[in-house]
Amino acid sequence: SATMPGSLPVNAESCWPKDVGIVALEIYFPSQYVDQTELEKYDGVDAGKYTIGLGQSKMGFCSDREDINSLCLTVVQKLMERNNLSYDCIGRLEVGTETIIDKSKSVKTVLMQLFEESGNTDVEGIDTTNACYGGTAALFNAVNWVESSSWDGRYALVVAGDIAVYATGNARPTGGAGAVAMLVGPNAPLIFERGLRGTHMQHAYDFYKPDMVSEYPVVDGKLSIQCYLSALDRCYTIYRNKIHAQWQKDGTDRRFTLNDFGFMIFHSPYCKLVQKSVARLLLNDFLSDQSPETANGVFSGLEAFRDVKLEDTYFDRDVEKAFMKASAELFNQKTKASLLLCRMGILSCHCCLMCRYSPEQLAGQRISVFSYGSGFAATLYSIRVTQDATPGSALDKITASLSDLKTRLDSRKCIAPEVFAENMKIRQETHHLANYIPQCSVEDLFEGTWYLVRVDEKHRRTYARRPLMGDGPLEAGVEVVHPGIVHEHIPSPAKKVPRIPATTESEGVTVAISNGEH
Repeated sequence: SATMPGSLPVNAESCWPKDVGIVALEIYFPSQYVDQTELEKYDGVDAGKYTIGLGQSKMGFCSDREDINSLCLTVVQKLMERNNLSYDCIGRLEVGTETIIDKSKSVKTVLMQLFEESGNTDVEGIDTTNACYGGTAALFNAVNWVESSSWDGRYALVVAGDIAVYATGNARPTGGAGAVAMLVGPNAPLIFERGLRGTHMQHAYDFYKPDMVSEYPVVDGKLSIQCYLSALDRCYTIYRNKIHAQWQKDGTDRRFTLNDFGFMIFHSPYCKLVQKSVARLLLNDFLSDQSPETANGVFSGLEAFRDVKLEDTYFDRDVEKAFMKASAELFNQKTKASLLLCRMGILSCHCCLMCRYSPEQLAGQRISVFSYGSGFAATLYSIRVTQDATPGSALDKITASLSDLKTRLDSRKCIAPEVFAENMKIRQETHHLANYIPQCSVEDLFEGTWYLVRVDEKHRRTYARRPLMGDGPLEAGVEVVHPGIVHEHIPSPAKKVPRIPATTESEGVTVAISNGEH
């Protein structure tokens, strides 16, 4: 039979870098939230509509002091500082976001301010946009770059961030804000499994943002849920077919089921949809099993649903209820822990897992990841956690770096619903203005947070950073960029790339990589 143009030679894998994946993770979320129980009262809706119906509890939000640029500046600098990385070891930087504040200039170019002191301008990548899927696409691009002939031996950096705000009404309690930064390279503790991605893309107007002067989307809630669940069905089918083909090639002939995933994480517009997603995958397993055991075990009592068709069950309450009950234990064991940061995008779920389990509990596990972005684009892929959980290992470092996540969440300030509503009103009226100085205070921002100082008459934005403990005050302006200390404990993936030597603060920083003359 004719081979595809990209058919690999038998020995192709031998020349790929080993264990490409996520080497380090950092997450940022705003320092304030509104309590959803209080919001229910304020909005005059039934008690439990947001908390039980949607599974939400505390919704983070930004004042007019924060925008997508400031969120991404904050999370990138935090990642670099906490891992003692120098900016010259980054060869690719890509941002996934749907929060557009400029129709031409990318967030990535704003982030290049952080690189100025290092002299490194040789950094590939740009912004990627499709609803909540942009971060996943950016992550795939980074992994693909490291595995390609374009790779120059340096790390890739992926940033996924968004500010999700909705007009007053049913959708508002499903908002949120935050950013995740990921360092991608070889010898990673979180390894992308090659060839195991199931993707489904289709045209639909389920959620979109056609109004160029508003932050608010147009949403068809029912259609969006149908698109999400149908994409999940399709992606899981493709993923199972691919892994089954790999297994057959290796001489293993058995069915793939949810038991083969150690953990399962999902894009979470609201937490209840994630519970329904686990139930949905169990329904897929049930219908694809030629002779399911219905007398006992996970499928017990489900024989009445033997002949249902997937496409007829998106809003079938009986099917949903039965399979949510049957999958409750699966959800609790494999998924629930990832929902600490519901509504912050799929990549935040990685962080939640890393902070909720020990390296020993994570080692060797296969994690399934389902990413969905309206319009719509979806992929189900898997990550294999390294076996090495010893103290000081890459896995130990990545879990340790996120161990303060719960403490950081608990240190946020609860804001009254009327103050939240006022904040939303200010954003709505000012987010697109020129010659604007933000009104809200910077006092409650976390240390090390970048914030908007002003927007000038030409819409040019200036940012400053809240000092870290022990730093002196920072004057407002883009010049207040400190790349941080440069003693690396994550080595560069390839020795051939020039390094910034370790220096004391008094010695200053040596420029090591540049592109063009300065």
